[in-house]
Amino acid sequence: MTRIAVNGAAGRMGQTVIETAADRDDLAAVVGFDVETGEVDGVPVVAEDVADALAEYDVDVVVDFSVPASTLPLAAACVEADAGLVVGTTGFDEDGMEDLVAASTSIPLLKATNFSRGIQVLQRTVREAVRALDGYDLELMESHHNGKVDAPSGTAKTLLEVVQSERDVEPVYGREGHAPRAEDEIGVFARRAGDIRGEHELILAGNDEVVSLSHHAEDRAVFAAGALDAAAWLAGRDAGQYDFGEVVDGA
Repeated sequence: MTRIAVNGAAGRMGQTVIETAADRDDLAAVVGFDVETGEVDGVPVVAEDVADALAEYDVDVVVDFSVPASTLPLAAACVEADAGLVVGTTGFDEDGMEDLVAASTSIPLLKATNFSRGIQVLQRTVREAVRALDGYDLELMESHHNGKVDAPSGTAKTLLEVVQSERDVEPVYGREGHAPRAEDEIGVFARRAGDIRGEHELILAGNDEVVSLSHHAEDRAVFAAGALDAAAWLAGRDAGQYDFGEVVDGA
């Protein structure tokens, strides 16, 4: 059985990961990390000495849904404790990404902007659609809960990268005033409201038709289940960078 720790255990996603893990037979959440100590669904939460806790609880893989400032020292602790790391945190700057790459030379590390299997399918469908509908106008929209701090979302950025891998377009983040549309642009829009779990949509418009490709998450458990699938898959693998698409494909 894979023994996991959860970083950001008291947050929305961290709590959902711990609750979801309780229903699985292939892994167990044994400890959590957050700024305050306590318990989440019976799992002890500690605030300091992360590397020591990883060793004490014999953790195989850490699942991280927190903030970059917490993830980066966590990665160093995972290296010290020889534990794998699944990163669902977004919003890293260039230096932060370099630190994660450096950690992956010592431990198995899987970073994804979204752990939904449906989003993986959406990414692949977007690639095919952009390739097939060359010249159609492109607009990308995403919606999340009112507590999400990074915009556009990591998933939207990933979808944008997929689009740009097929077509040379420049993102325009919202429009205001006199803003005629250029042929080589893609509009990118972020909405934040209520408790929206996550919505992403790409529209392709041209030739008197509109194609809409979208994904709506109905519950955070979708992302928690995917992250736990990734943790179980990552346990015991060689050091290196891995992708959630490999988990979905069963590679």
